Amino acid sequence: MLASLFARSPWQDLALHAALALLVSSLGFFRVVYFVSLGYAGSIAAMALLLIARSAGHAPLALLLQATLLLAYGLRLGSYLVMRERQPAFRREIAEMHQRAADIGPKKRIAIWLGVSLLYVLMFSPALFQQWVQRASSAGAATQASAPAALTTWLGLSVMISGLLLEAFSDGQKSAFKKQHAARICNIGVYRWVRCPNYLGEILFWIGNFLAGLSAYATLGHWLSAATGLVCIILIMMGSTKRLEAKQDARYGSDPDYQQYVRTVPVLFPWVPLYSLKGIRVYLE
Repeated sequence: MLASLFARSPWQDLALHAALALLVSSLGFFRVVYFVSLGYAGSIAAMALLLIARSAGHAPLALLLQATLLLAYGLRLGSYLVMRERQPAFRREIAEMHQRAADIGPKKRIAIWLGVSLLYVLMFSPALFQQWVQRASSAGAATQASAPAALTTWLGLSVMISGLLLEAFSDGQKSAFKKQHAARICNIGVYRWVRCPNYLGEILFWIGNFLAGLSAYATLGHWLSAATGLVCIILIMMGSTKRLEAKQDARYGSDPDYQQYVRTVPVLFPWVPLYSLKGIRVYLE
């Protein structure tokens, strides 16, 4: 059994990671929102652990760091989501989520389960492709990475670290602010640069993951897989930004300070004079 688990075939790699994503994402059958929350975080963390284990201790430093960052990302997001669910202020939102999900039948739940599991594998795929290149190199089928390839890998890892830190810091800053000012919108610290820094951090993290695998895209299928995962998560984050805008408008819309805030602070990308996504069509909202 252990021998089959640590087999070296790329197709076995892909199938095993997909099966793991399906297993963890099945949490969504308990609560639909878990398909895209705990199932998401858990799938990324579980696939990262599997990649580390299957590297059998001989992965190059860059690949090990990429997998470790993916693991840290999943664990951090998962722990944040668990703690958020325990907060009294979030209970009403949970109840609303359950109410919206009540009409989602079994067929639609299965479709969501399959779709998100596939997406998580596509998002994760740059690390898988890097592992395949490393294995081919160890077998003598490839030469040492060129200087440009190494540069894009380490650039991508740097962007991943930046995105992870931004997301963690902005979530922590907002949580601390809300404990003292529950009725106000968080507009301090990194929230002075951009109104949704946590979503920006998420986007940066996955852009970094894509860049880190850039030198490993050997076929059109590799490019399409990695690019599809990246484009989808960017669109999802833009859709999440639009939903958050609507909720904040409903809650704080009559506050003059809020109106000034949304007029002067970019919504998602700092230093870009884009203050709302309301009029922009996002296909994964």
